[in-house]
Amino acid sequence: MGEESKIKVEDMHMGRLIGILSHQMVRNRNNPSVVMESDELTAMQKHVLKFILLETLHSDIYQKDIEEEFQIRKSTATGILQLMEKKGFIYRECAKQDGRLKRIVPTDKAKDILPAILEHIDETERCLEKGIPREDVALCKRVLWMMHRNLEELQRKQGCDSKKREK
Repeated sequence: MGEESKIKVEDMHMGRLIGILSHQMVRNRNNPSVVMESDELTAMQKHVLKFILLETLHSDIYQKDIEEEFQIRKSTATGILQLMEKKGFIYRECAKQDGRLKRIVPTDKAKDILPAILEHIDETERCLEKGIPREDVALCKRVLWMMHRNLEELQRKQGCDSKKREK
């Protein structure tokens, strides 16, 4: 890194730097549309499908998980999932522990896309980590996770403060 760019980066606000990286990932590489060329789904539906495919590899997933992950209303999630179901990418089945809950399950049509998504993720990770020592990558991940937790705490605090003001 040249001396001039080092000074610029060190003077940059952390949020701005994270925002720049996030925006670049969305524009260049981290977009599910790169892997899912189907015109059957909107960009948002592709993001949700990618989430469903990855999450169901290790746990059951429900509509509430999608609402929380994408910070969307119940009605919005319902509409997205209904269209994905209609187009044959998912189906819903009653959860064993509670018949009122509907587990979201990807169909074979959706699962056919999974290998390309996983390869795309690996390729993006290799690109992000290129030329960076493993211990620096590990440190970066820990620091970013701590920042995430700090923001969660701030949101909880602000949520409590706004409830106090409402009374």
